[in-house]
Amino acid sequence: MRLGSGAFAACCVVIEVLGVALFLRGFFPAPICFSSRTENEAEPPAPEPSSGASSNWTKLPPPLFSKIVIVLIDGLRDDFVFGSKGVKFMPYTTYLVEKGPSHSFVAEAKPPTVTMPRIKALMTGSLPGFIDVVRNLNSPTLLEDSVISRARAAGKRIVFYGDETWVKLFPKHFVEYDGTTSFFVSDYTEVDDNVTRHLDKVLKRRDWDMLILHYLGLDHIGHISGPSSPLIGHKLSEMDGVLMKVHTSLLSEERETLVPNLLVLCADHGMAETGGHGASSPEEVNTPLVLISSAFGRKHGDIRHPKHVQQTDLAATLSIGLGLPIPENSVGSLLFPVVEGKPMREQLRFLHLNTVQLSKLLQENVPSYKKDPGFEQFKVSERLHGNWIRLYLEESSSEVLFNLGSKLRRQYLDALRTLSLSLSRQMAQYDVYSMVVGTVVVLEVLTLLLLSVPQALSSKAELDVPLLSPVFSLLFYLVLLVLSALHVIVCTSAGSQCYLCSLSWPAAGGVMVLISTLLCAVTSALAKTLARGKLLSQTPARSSSRRSELDLLILLGTVGHVLSLGASSFIEEEHQTWYFLVNTLCLALCREVCRSCFLGDDCGPQHGLHAEEEPEGATPALQAKRAGCSVLELDTVSKGPSPVEVPSGCERWMVLASPWLVLTCCRLLRSLNQTGVQWAHRPDLGHWLTSSDHKAELSVLAALSLIMIFALVQRRCSPASKVAMAFGLLGVYCYRAAIGNVLFPWQQDNKDISKGITEARFVYVFVLGILFTGTKDLLKSQVIPTDSAARTLGLWEVYSGLVLLAALLFRPHNLPVLVLSLLVQAILTTFVWRPLRHDAAEITVMHYWFGQAFFYFQGNSNSITTVDISAGFVGLDTYMEIPAVFLTAFATYAGPVLWASHLVNFLSSETNSSSALSHACFCYALVCSFPVSAYIILVTSLRYHLFIWSVFSPKLLYEGMHLLVTAAVCVFFTAMDRTNTKS
Repeated sequence: MRLGSGAFAACCVVIEVLGVALFLRGFFPAPICFSSRTENEAEPPAPEPSSGASSNWTKLPPPLFSKIVIVLIDGLRDDFVFGSKGVKFMPYTTYLVEKGPSHSFVAEAKPPTVTMPRIKALMTGSLPGFIDVVRNLNSPTLLEDSVISRARAAGKRIVFYGDETWVKLFPKHFVEYDGTTSFFVSDYTEVDDNVTRHLDKVLKRRDWDMLILHYLGLDHIGHISGPSSPLIGHKLSEMDGVLMKVHTSLLSEERETLVPNLLVLCADHGMAETGGHGASSPEEVNTPLVLISSAFGRKHGDIRHPKHVQQTDLAATLSIGLGLPIPENSVGSLLFPVVEGKPMREQLRFLHLNTVQLSKLLQENVPSYKKDPGFEQFKVSERLHGNWIRLYLEESSSEVLFNLGSKLRRQYLDALRTLSLSLSRQMAQYDVYSMVVGTVVVLEVLTLLLLSVPQALSSKAELDVPLLSPVFSLLFYLVLLVLSALHVIVCTSAGSQCYLCSLSWPAAGGVMVLISTLLCAVTSALAKTLARGKLLSQTPARSSSRRSELDLLILLGTVGHVLSLGASSFIEEEHQTWYFLVNTLCLALCREVCRSCFLGDDCGPQHGLHAEEEPEGATPALQAKRAGCSVLELDTVSKGPSPVEVPSGCERWMVLASPWLVLTCCRLLRSLNQTGVQWAHRPDLGHWLTSSDHKAELSVLAALSLIMIFALVQRRCSPASKVAMAFGLLGVYCYRAAIGNVLFPWQQDNKDISKGITEARFVYVFVLGILFTGTKDLLKSQVIPTDSAARTLGLWEVYSGLVLLAALLFRPHNLPVLVLSLLVQAILTTFVWRPLRHDAAEITVMHYWFGQAFFYFQGNSNSITTVDISAGFVGLDTYMEIPAVFLTAFATYAGPVLWASHLVNFLSSETNSSSALSHACFCYALVCSFPVSAYIILVTSLRYHLFIWSVFSPKLLYEGMHLLVTAAVCVFFTAMDRTNTKS
């Protein structure tokens, strides 16, 4: 079967997406857990140790507190409470921390620092899997043992107000609740008012045991304006007032009941300097944890500095405080200051219950648990505890008991720390079988792409893809039989821990058939390649193609970038790699421009975008040699090299200056947004523009940027699209002014700030109108194949519609990124690619490189923190999952998408070759598949690296998402290639 190289590449990328998805399913494993048991099978608490005497303390200790109120402030950093902002904006909380009856801690949240996994950690004490960062968009019901489920089973009445994530995690657990969406980040007022409006009513009542308040406004302000926004101070003051109201109400109730209550101030995660969260910077992982109760007496002059603890420690502490069993999957330790005022026997009882729970969890998940230092310390402590109980029951000297008890207490605390650390290290088990199968699929696809280069990049851009011969070959059945046998063996030994083993036999068999087919296809392609090599060695070369310096740069740059992904520092600062490659590419283009302008045609680049077809009598060996000289070259040899258009006069100087203009644009963009990790905290032009003191400057810059966007895009649009573009860009400015980012010329204050929903939807109308017009022209070119003008116009209008959408979603200070992206495209098209006539493969790789560079010019990085989720709610008045995910993904990957769209426009309008788009699609798929495949191997070998969850895993998610974008791009390339072929 003859298949175009573009369609072949698109199919390969789709299969590769499946392989990567299977790898990710195995790489992001399920967290450690206890063996499954129902709620009715809860084990009785461990009895108090005894040695030579019987102790009658076999039940759980009574609750320490009558009521517990948890005030969770989303995005609250530790320095917002313990730093200068806390002193300034939270005076009541600061008083409680410094002089009141409280214990303060800095609780460390493990990455990913997003809301849903952090709530799970707080309530279960376990370490959620990294894949929960994806599940955060639509939280499933939490089936793990937790403080909430234990409290409900014990008959505790729980009331909740705030983030609806709690309602999704714990359905039917609250006697009363009112949930608000956490994803509509444009709202930082109503989400908190909806919580506070219930306070007066619920605090007057006494028919509840646990009250949870989750405030979202602070986190939303961070996403919109960052931690330096003046809105932060107002929100902190509001939260301070809430704490004072709750604490005052609890104190008044204590005076009547004489039973202490507990007020907990905590956060799910912090806030990065850019305002986002999700990664592992100190600002994101360090959160305040303040426990306030009259039971925590404090003497005058008693200064308590915040201690560093783990966020998972709260679950064990709350369970002890409520008189409940500790959640069985908890890896946290009891916060000992909470019980240090109790008698020695009670202290030891609490510590013993915690160590027993951790030791059982260790036994369930670590086969060699007896050799673990924490388990050994626990056994020693338990024996000493039994001796202490015997002395206690014999009424020995109180001083001797106290000294022995103090020693035993230290022993228990050491055992707790060691056990918790051991469990944290064993936090998950990789599904190696799924990882291996996914890796095999990805590597088979990459190998097939590499072996198909000679045919795919030939002048005909077609491949002879055998569909029936691999399936009916003996090798296929032998491989399928071996894989099926291996599958049975692995599933028999691994059991339910393996994802592939949990699939039905038809689904697992389909995976085996896919692997076998790909292996047979690779074998067939390899045999053909070896046969061509023998023919080539027997056939004298008629001509030779010269690999240019640009091809060598592209090859070395691609390989160098892949090798750099093996180091965590290079991943954190990957933007530096792309900046270097783009700058080096500009210097190489400058050399080619100078050579073509001053040394004449003979020394110019021997490329042929307008290359003619191969002679009919050309042998397959000659075609293979010509196509296989370089992976990134095509059509370099034909009847003769196409002459390079040497410009003259003013145009020559513009051609000479174009690479330097591009370099200047790139340097300006580097100053706009600091990204990465090492220099992300340093001020940049974006910080200066977004500060409240420079709103006028930002408004002028945004207005000029929108004007420039219109000037650069409208030149090839239809009259109707020009009008729509003008009104759409005007609507973009009105939207940003409506939400308070920029100023109207006639309105210098921001008294009437709205959500901008009407203005944004006004822009969406024009975006859809332009896209509809472009799609109509593309369909028209399908009906009338000779109408190439309609196809060119339609492609450009689709591109301009995407530009308008990007202008709406980009922050105002990022609009220059969009302007300079369009400007660089126009400069390279007019003064480099068109006169020098680079081939389609080189132009494709250049577009890919610039797309990657502009991904980082936007301020993105390989950290989840820099994902601007506020873009997903532009024009929405409520959370809608599909539009929000699409808009967020488009805003994040606008750079690569716009450059890929421009590539289709350029090749469709500038080349006469019918195979250019097929070549471009194949090269784009190859250059994207290579780093993905290599990175999967690197991550597999580094899966026990210290930074696997904080650095390598987020990059793996980005690579998976980028591969999805690549698949969509390749499908679009293939569709346009079919249209181009008909024309």
